[in-house]
Amino acid sequence: MTEPVIELTKALIAEKSISPDDKNCQNILIERLTSLNFIIEEFNIGRTKNLWAYHGDPSETTLMFAGHTDVVPAGDESQWLYPPFEATIDTHGVLYGRGASDMKSGVAAMICAAEDFVKANPNHRGRVAFLITSDEEADATDGTVKVVNRLIERQERVDYCIVGEPSCDKVLGDQIKNGRRGSLTANLIIHGMQGHVAYPHLVDNPVHRFAPALAELVNTVWDNGNQYFPQTSMQIANIQAGTGAENVVPGDLSVQFNFRYSSELTDELIKTRVEQLLQKHKLNYTLNWRLSGHPFLTPQGELTQATASAIKEYTNIKTKLSTSGGTSDGRFIAKMGCQIIEFGVLNKTIHKINENVNCQDIITLKKIYQRILEKLLVY
Repeated sequence: MTEPVIELTKALIAEKSISPDDKNCQNILIERLTSLNFIIEEFNIGRTKNLWAYHGDPSETTLMFAGHTDVVPAGDESQWLYPPFEATIDTHGVLYGRGASDMKSGVAAMICAAEDFVKANPNHRGRVAFLITSDEEADATDGTVKVVNRLIERQERVDYCIVGEPSCDKVLGDQIKNGRRGSLTANLIIHGMQGHVAYPHLVDNPVHRFAPALAELVNTVWDNGNQYFPQTSMQIANIQAGTGAENVVPGDLSVQFNFRYSSELTDELIKTRVEQLLQKHKLNYTLNWRLSGHPFLTPQGELTQATASAIKEYTNIKTKLSTSGGTSDGRFIAKMGCQIIEFGVLNKTIHKINENVNCQDIITLKKIYQRILEKLLVY
């Protein structure tokens, strides 16, 4: 298959860009964008490579594509049908490789859409921009969040943003992510007193102490959600205690739990309610929080309408808006006050062994991106 967007996807997959190591991905993109007279800026921080590029008038309407070139590790490569960094297309037109769906096909579709759009409309109104990072899958500390802060300081204009993350469920075009829940993680240590299991009067078992609080924590209804977001969920991610010996009561219990919360709550309100619960149960504890992102939402408007219309043209599907799923770099870009959506290929194989994407979906995605550009920056 010699479609330019497929060839670019394959070239990116062939770069073993395990987060935050970009390898040569962004150099490939820079070479292509430079040939179209895009203004290129590189914001490299430590091991993270960040790319900001644009074509057009910075003072006018700006549509920004955002994405990442890094991928998660391949895992046990012997379990893959094909080598994960060789970008193999099978006889059914399915492309296999780490990053095939998350999200090197999305990056390739963005770039090729912009190429064809600029060639056809060299004097287009407004600006086409790219924000690409190699630090999305790992710590996400030196990537999009840092570039966004610099862009805000410079008062860069961004009106619309499309994050090319895999967003679709069963078929390409069936849903657009127009928001995400917030993510807040608690790292809790319950302190007790270690000792011999045969002498319970000389110990303070933190597991026993925490059990009633854990039951209440798990059974709490934090909110009922709203028309845009499902209700807030809390999930235990890790729990650990003990020395491994069967006759020793542990001294401490470590628990990690995460909230995916709706716009009905704030991170501060969640923190307050959790600490009140722990204090009610008279626990001796240490608690540290990590906020990954606040909830954000783009109501129906020009960007969602243009995207839905383009999807309908190329797939004949009436798409739906959704705020389900995990976090993305959209949580950082939302600070810029722009309309923002996530739209890309299917998400069913992301991070899995044998990650793959249908080649026809990549081609159609590129056409949809190009049509959105035409709707917002030409007509």
